[in-house]
Amino acid sequence: MDSRSIVVSFVVLVFTILPAGAQVSDVVVSRYEPIARRLMETGLRNPQAYEMLERLTSEAPRRLSGSSDAAKAVELTKRMMHDLKFDNVHLELIKVPHWVRGPVERGTAIVPNGKKSPLTICALGGSIATPKGGITAEVVEVKSFEELQALGPKAKGKIIFYNRPFDASEFNTFEAYGGAVDQRSKGAVEAARVGGVAALVRSMTLALDDVPHTGMMGYVDSVAKVPAAAVSTMDANMLSEMLKKGQKVRVKLELSCETLPDVESANVVGEITGSEFPNEVIVVGGHLDCWDKGSGAHDDGAGCVQAIEALRLIKELGLKPKRTIRAVMFMNEENGLRGGKAYPVAPERQGEKHIAALESDRGGFAPRGITIAADSVVVRRVQSWRPLFEILSAGQLDPGYGGVDISPLMDRGIPGFGLHPEGHRYFDYHHSANDTIDKVNARELEMGAVVEALFCYIVAQEGL
Repeated sequence: MDSRSIVVSFVVLVFTILPAGAQVSDVVVSRYEPIARRLMETGLRNPQAYEMLERLTSEAPRRLSGSSDAAKAVELTKRMMHDLKFDNVHLELIKVPHWVRGPVERGTAIVPNGKKSPLTICALGGSIATPKGGITAEVVEVKSFEELQALGPKAKGKIIFYNRPFDASEFNTFEAYGGAVDQRSKGAVEAARVGGVAALVRSMTLALDDVPHTGMMGYVDSVAKVPAAAVSTMDANMLSEMLKKGQKVRVKLELSCETLPDVESANVVGEITGSEFPNEVIVVGGHLDCWDKGSGAHDDGAGCVQAIEALRLIKELGLKPKRTIRAVMFMNEENGLRGGKAYPVAPERQGEKHIAALESDRGGFAPRGITIAADSVVVRRVQSWRPLFEILSAGQLDPGYGGVDISPLMDRGIPGFGLHPEGHRYFDYHHSANDTIDKVNARELEMGAVVEALFCYIVAQEGL
């Protein structure tokens, strides 16, 4: 056998013994490696995500659903996509809640000798107001609902102070958040069940500072409604130390928040139409609304502009995706999810088949990979693309959560994906006055858009 025959036989042998998936993976990686590098070079040479985020956070900073800034954000992002010459740019109208904070948010701790210490607080989203003049009552501290229930009659007439901090030993800060956030979401209901008159909740953050973090809470029809507020972590510690000394501490809470009638708003949609399968759709997006304490730079202005920038990069390179890649700015994730729920059932969905949905809602930090909410076949397929994402230092392609706004799509069996950025600082800013544009690094933000662009383009070409 001559040397040429030996080489041919070896190649045939290798492709015979390698799993078919490995062969396909190698072909896909070699096909898209030049595109991954071009996307990265183009994004870093001419980044536009940060400029778009500056416009969003300056022209429409407090985008809570139903607000005038939320309405401005709808028109602004629609105009951005029009200016970039996306296809089929349009609004999909929805009704959204309209809760307003009001001008009064005051908290004061009062010890038996009459000394008063101001508390840095803010109303939790959806809370009712206190009566005119506020509520003044003795405070009891608890770390869990079980501890609260064990108080029995001792809780009646008290302000319930929930002071369970994040578990700082959790490497994944979202796991730490998940271990504490039930105090915020359910605290008022559980306080009312035992006769409490209000809920005061330690802010949902690992940071020790004097900035309160808001967020959604809820009521149930069968339980009396009591007001609820967040207190900064520094003041939570101060209040706890007062109580540890055995003092009977009273707190005065004054809140002027209220819920107004629903308001018309919209999801904002723009796309690159697929060249071969235009009715097969990959969604990439974030939520346009944000809490009103900061300007929603990380949560989730970053996710919105990354979606727009991902499509811009694909167009900039002159790529022609086979399937439609659609950017969606979802409205009302923070206090209702009405945009996410409305999207799959909108009249515009007639005749469409969704292939995948990708959301960025964990801040504009340096991307580390993509989380995968899909069956094992899809997981293995996406993981076979790891070498491509390692070019972008984003090779962590692991099972995990997709995103809140795309969860109604996932409920219908659509594979969901989440951009996975570095997360140690996210909850320093989340839902607080700290969430401003100066906390966002332009290069890290842009790299998130590059990762999204690469992922969406591969799926548009190869499917799942």
